[in-house]
Amino acid sequence: MDRRDFLRLALAGATLPVVSVLGGCGQSDGGSTQGEPLVAEASANTLRVGMECAYAPFNWTQDAPTTPDGSKAVPIYGSDYYAYGYDVAVAQMIAEELGMGLEIHKVEWSSIGISMDSGDYDCIIAGMGRTAEREMAYAFTDPYYYRDNCIVVRKDGPYASVKGLSDLAGTGCKVTTQLGTGWIPLLDQIEGADTGSNYETTSECFMAVTNGVADVCIVDLPTAQSALLTNPDLIIITLAKDDTFIGDDEMVNVCIATRKDDTELRDKIQDALTGLGWNEKAIMDELMARVITQQPAAN
Repeated sequence: MDRRDFLRLALAGATLPVVSVLGGCGQSDGGSTQGEPLVAEASANTLRVGMECAYAPFNWTQDAPTTPDGSKAVPIYGSDYYAYGYDVAVAQMIAEELGMGLEIHKVEWSSIGISMDSGDYDCIIAGMGRTAEREMAYAFTDPYYYRDNCIVVRKDGPYASVKGLSDLAGTGCKVTTQLGTGWIPLLDQIEGADTGSNYETTSECFMAVTNGVADVCIVDLPTAQSALLTNPDLIIITLAKDDTFIGDDEMVNVCIATRKDDTELRDKIQDALTGLGWNEKAIMDELMARVITQQPAAN
């Protein structure tokens, strides 16, 4: 199968081989199964990937082994659940290109780097923006996705007509975003905003806006589009280019991270992306558009 055939099948929902490591009676919370070690044993033949499995459409958790279009989800290590989303589809293609099995590890975003450094898995494919601060701690590939940022507000709220950042200045609006992300530094750019409460997951951020606990959520466009599928009370606002956040371009480049000293694996993954021709935004957007339609309602 040449590269064009492989990409066509991947984008059409082809199923790819994965390594299942489930055994015994799994726990429903995604934790370790009984008698199974909490830390997976490293294997040269397995690509061990860490992600939240709670950041649709990049990655999510589901009950079924397949998605509505027949794409094969990947078992989450140590649980009875499966992972899918843009990150999983890309990980499947990389593993196939490298001739490796694939192992998905579910981890909270706040500890995703710590868990990789401790050896739980070997790379992060989790919608991670490449920032100058993170480059000091991790080795990164070239982008495997390019995203735009936006804000999300209530459709019937006082900020539904916002066009630019200046419209929020001095309003005292309550702004939120996900903890530990590159959006955190952007909060202070809204003059006079209340920036007190941020959340572990983006879904909690959207819920806060829906319930009126927060007024504005700063997030990326695909995640916002995904959220609106099940949150009809919200709307997306793309701020005017001349009236938007400064420095948010760091979050545009979504890259794969390895441990800082594991440049060998980083280079192998980069070679796989290059071999797949995974450097064109049109191809990336096509896959993203498909996976958004595959997520369960709960995500």
